[in-house]
Amino acid sequence: MTPHLYKSLLPKLAHVLQLTRHSEGVTTSEAKQALLHATNDFKSTLSQARDLAANLPGGELTLSDQDEVIRMLEAMRDQKRALLSQFAARSISAVVPISQVDMEVDSTASTPGGS
Repeated sequence: MTPHLYKSLLPKLAHVLQLTRHSEGVTTSEAKQALLHATNDFKSTLSQARDLAANLPGGELTLSDQDEVIRMLEAMRDQKRALLSQFAARSISAVVPISQVDMEVDSTASTPGGS
C-alpha cells in the first residue's frame, strides 16, 4: 500500500473546493469540466484508498483483538528466547571424540550396480 495515495487525498479535495469557490464559480463550461475532472479524480483516489484499507490483512480485527494477537506473539517470542538461552547455556560435548571413531567404508554400497 502506498502512502502516496493517502497523502494525495487532501490536496485533491482542496483542489475541488478551490474550484467551487473560484471567482467564476461553476457557470462556464470550462469551469464545470475542471470541477467534474477534479471531483472524479478525488472520488477515484478515495475509492482506491478504501479498497486498499478494506483488504488489509487483519483489517477485520478490532483494536482489542489486535492487542490480544500482539500479546500472544510477544509471549511466543519470549518463550523462544528463553529456550534459545537455555540451549545456548548447555555445554555440548561428544561422548567419543570424532578422531577416535572408526568408520568402515563399504565400497560396494557406493558403486553403481551393473548386473
